[in-house]
Parts: sequence; structure tokens; C-alpha cells
Amino acid sequence: MKLTIVGTGYVGLVTGACLADVGNQVLCLDINLEKIDLLNAGGIPIYEPGLKEMVASNVAAGRLHFSSDVVKGVAFGDVHMIAVGTPPGEDGSADLQYVVAAARNIGRHMTTAKIVIDKSTVPVGTADKVREAIAAELRQRGVEVPFSVVSNPEFLKEGAAVEDFMRPDRIVIGAEDEDTIAAMRKLYAPFQRNHDRLMVMDVRSAELTKYAANAMLATRISFMNELALLAERLGADIESVRKGIGSDPRIGYQFLYPGIGYGGSCFPKDVQALQRTASAAGMELKLLDAVERVNYAQKHVLTEKIVRRFGENLNGKTIAIWGLAFKPNTDDMREAPSLVLIDDLTRRGAAIVAFDPVAMNEAKHLLADNPQVRFATSATDALAGADALAIVTEWKTFRAPDFLAMKAALGTPTIFDGRNLYEPEAMRELGFDYFPVGRRQA
Repeated sequence: MKLTIVGTGYVGLVTGACLADVGNQVLCLDINLEKIDLLNAGGIPIYEPGLKEMVASNVAAGRLHFSSDVVKGVAFGDVHMIAVGTPPGEDGSADLQYVVAAARNIGRHMTTAKIVIDKSTVPVGTADKVREAIAAELRQRGVEVPFSVVSNPEFLKEGAAVEDFMRPDRIVIGAEDEDTIAAMRKLYAPFQRNHDRLMVMDVRSAELTKYAANAMLATRISFMNELALLAERLGADIESVRKGIGSDPRIGYQFLYPGIGYGGSCFPKDVQALQRTASAAGMELKLLDAVERVNYAQKHVLTEKIVRRFGENLNGKTIAIWGLAFKPNTDDMREAPSLVLIDDLTRRGAAIVAFDPVAMNEAKHLLADNPQVRFATSATDALAGADALAIVTEWKTFRAPDFLAMKAALGTPTIFDGRNLYEPEAMRELGFDYFPVGRRQA
């Protein structure tokens, strides 16, 4: 098949590369000339394990192309996937201007039948807006060209996006005519050789499914984070509780890890967007209001622990931070808990020495105006002379460090662990003051 992917962010670039990898001809379209120039020069604008190699191999094979030429992009594909950003507006609702603009461009230039797929995370009713935008452009041109609009939300995890696309656990398709459904089955056949993972439903249900999935996962995270704080108050161990409830097959272990709040490009904005969607329908989602409030508060938990240990005035204190990205295996710092912690600590006078395995460039850009932050060349370098360490992102490289070297490097052997990487009793035996989340303090 010949496909045009509109947008070269996480979703668009991963989707384009993976579809090309199974033999399709794919053109990735983006109006950002810098992105296109970078891609054509062999680089990629994001960090995602395995993606750079996949892009390079498919470009070399002549299956993957990049362009900023809208006319060329519209002419290229029989199938168009809209994978542009839907950032939150001032009221928290999804801003659809880029989705609608992409649809208008398709309607403005199409001369042959098209299947138009909403790949972006969009609120219920977006397919209607896309359909009308294309139809309006066709009417203005005075032509009739057949097209159909499909909702096909992505379920990609940053840091594992390539694997998720190549081996999906489900593929949601919102479409209502048999020819379009048949085309989608053909498109996704290479990704479901073992058994059928395609879930066909109406368009509005497909649109709601993506928001519902992210809202459910955010709810599990906030529930565990609030329960972790209760465990601390009661002298219980949230790790034991996690194992106890996770063993129930109705609950399971996934997304039951307490920490310091969720971030990223999906959960915060999608929870807000679903709330606004409900509000527009005359309904209040009280549970999601609570989920959001809990997550906001949880991002300050490490600050509270540090203040209890060192006092409100942190002038003269240096805090090392391990991990800046909102999660491991990505350089994405959107809504990252690290940014909240750094702001909290520097406003109280602390100096920060930060390290992240891949997010340093993004962090330097975001924190350029904060003179109290400097960046270390390694995790070990960050510790030198620091009064304490705060662990913010659970990178694998932080799981088994040289504890004796850490103890020697730190001014005081104090660790505030926002991801519960270590066993409290073992840290106590090593001579650390260890402050995890929801576990008995060492």
C-alpha cells in the first residue's frame, strides 16, 4: 500500500517506519522544515529505542520518504494517517487545529479516492470534524472525490513504541463501511499473524476507547500513589500491599507501582481532555478530577521529604538528581516530575546537579534560565559533594550502582527515592538515610 503519514512526532514517525518495514511505501509529511531536513540527513528528532535503525534501513531500501511538500504528500498516498499533535488548549480541551488543518489540506489537493485515518488522540466527534473539513474543501473546488474517515487510535508506550507497533496487543478500528474495514484489515495483516487482534467498532466508540484507556491507567497510578502515602502514615509497606493486591487476577500487577506522579505527553493532557469532553456533554467526571488532584500533589512528595530532612531553607544545600525524563527510555520531559522537584528545591535556595542518560539536551534547553542547576557528565559525577541524592526516573542503569562509592561521594549518605529502586533494610545496613515512597523509612 502507499501511505502518507501527516506528522513526524512519536506517533507519526514510529507508525511510518513500522509500516514501511513490512513492505509498504510510506511518505512522512511535516511542515516543519528542520525536522524534514534532519530526517533526510539520516537523523531523527526524538529518542526511541530501535527507531533510528529502522528509519535508516527503510530509507535505504527506498520504502520510507520524507517531505514538507503538501501537494506531493496528498498525491502520494491512497491512505492518509493524521498523526499531528493535539495539545491542550487553555481550558484543557484538545486543540484540534492541526488535525483540521491536515484534513483541509487533503480535501484541497486530493484527486483520487482516499482513506483518511485519525491516528492522533482526539475527542469523540473529531471524525465528524475531519469529514466536514475535507467535504468543505471539495465543495469549494466543485468536485466530488470519494473518501472515508477512520478512527485508529495508537496505543504506543514511549520507550517501547516500536515493539508495541510491531507486536500489538490490540488494534482498534472505528469504521462503518465494509470496503474501508477490509482495507484496514489488509493494512494491519502483517502485525497479527498469530491471531486476529483487530477490534472493529463504530467511530465514536473508537475515539472514546483511547481516552478511556489512558484515563484508567492514570487512575491506577494515582490510586497507588495515594495508597502509598497512607501506608507511610500507618507504618505499612506499599510494596507488600502491591504484591498482595496484584496477585488478584482481577487487578493484576501492571501500573501498580507507586512513585512521584505521572507525566509525559499523554496521561496529563488526555485526562484533562476527557474531563472537558464530559463537561461539554453536561457531565462531571468526579473520579478523574480526583486523579488529577492526586497527581499534582504527588509531584511534590520528594520535596516534602527533603524539607522534613533538611528544613525549609535549603540555601547551601546541593541535591543530586538522577533522572530527568518523565519515564525511562525516552528523552521526553513534558510534564516531567523532575521539573516540579527542581523548581521546588531551587525556590528554597538549593543547588541542583542533575543527570539523565538521554534527556540532557532537552533538560538543558528547558532549564537554561535556572542558574542554580548544573548538569553532570555521569551519575557518579552528579554525587560529588552533594548533600543528598533524589532519584526521579527509574532508568535501569540506576538499579545496581556502587553503593560504597555513592556513600563516599555524598556529603551525607542520604537518598530520596521517588521510584523505590532499592530495599530499605539493605540501605539501612549500608549506612544510608533512605527515604522511599510508601515504604518503611530506613
